[in-house]
Amino acid sequence: ICDESVSALDVSIQAQVLNLLNELKHEFGFTYIFISHDLSVVKFMSDRMIVMKEGKIQEYGDSDEIYSNPATDYTRKLIDAIPKG
Repeated sequence: ICDESVSALDVSIQAQVLNLLNELKHEFGFTYIFISHDLSVVKFMSDRMIVMKEGKIQEYGDSDEIYSNPATDYTRKLIDAIPKG
């Protein structure tokens, strides 16, 4: 379980940690429960995601699909809050 495991890290260190976690996932067949407020990090790490608000599931499914076509305004706001560039 990775609960905000990279949120306080410098961006370059964050990338190194995420890449290492992905390498371990592929090499050993690991499964992670990755908890984060940053949907770009969740999308990078996850094949499937659940978006929650106040302890209730807002939507769930394929990460790429949710990211490209969010079903709720809340998910859209989270995606729109991701800094561009």
